[in-house]
Amino acid sequence: MTTKLAIFEGKEVRKTWHNEEWWFSVIDIVGVLSGSEDPRNYWKVLKHRLNEEGSNQTVTNCNQLKMPAEDGKLRETDCVNTEGAFRIIQSIPSPKAEPFKLWLAKTGYERVQEIENPELAQKRMRELYRAKGYSDAWIEKRVRGIVIRDELTDEWKQRGVDEHKEFAILTAEISKATFGMTPNEYKKFKGLEKENLRDHMNHMELIFTMLGEASTTTIARNKNAQGFVENKDAAVEGGIVAGVARKELEHRSGEQVMKPDNYLDSPEKHKRLTKK
Repeated sequence: MTTKLAIFEGKEVRKTWHNEEWWFSVIDIVGVLSGSEDPRNYWKVLKHRLNEEGSNQTVTNCNQLKMPAEDGKLRETDCVNTEGAFRIIQSIPSPKAEPFKLWLAKTGYERVQEIENPELAQKRMRELYRAKGYSDAWIEKRVRGIVIRDELTDEWKQRGVDEHKEFAILTAEISKATFGMTPNEYKKFKGLEKENLRDHMNHMELIFTMLGEASTTTIARNKNAQGFVENKDAAVEGGIVAGVARKELEHRSGEQVMKPDNYLDSPEKHKRLTKK
């Protein structure tokens, strides 16, 4: 299951590829269309009304799928496919309804294109980061880091690691050995809350993150690590490789790799940083 953020008129709409089609966060759809400050409660009231009216259960009996929550953790939330999204659109009076319908159709078409040509997905990702103000050099490292991360998680799946329970633990082990901090500790170090940690790393932080994960993949393969325990050992060893290299660079350059600065995330964030 691949989870991404889509953007409609500057608003984030979480979506995930499940059972060969896109599923969208109902809360995010409701927030975009209604403009409510509390879209979760708006959906609760709307769902109750639709149930009382005997609405088609396609709308009210949503799939509970895991998506990134505000705290960065994966949590189950109501999701609908494109058909369900259109039904919700019809239930909410909004001037954005028609543009949102066109956006949904375009999103589905783009996904089909990306399956046939994966390079399009990377191109769109680059365009999104560029629109947020990231440099081309940073974007290339970020995209490469995603490829390396995907290679590692695919390896874990093949080696019997539980995707939902154990991926985060192994990732934390790599991070601790590489930077001396877990991802959660690293976010606090940078003053982040719900933001994506890697989107706020500088060039060198991204490079050492990639080194730790690529080293873990190589070690797991060469040692034929099976199951959680053996892959945890490989994760620690992979992180140590990156950690040793990081410390050597810091010693020779006289400069710390980890910095509390948040890399440019949005025009608003950039303004806040430049005002300080």
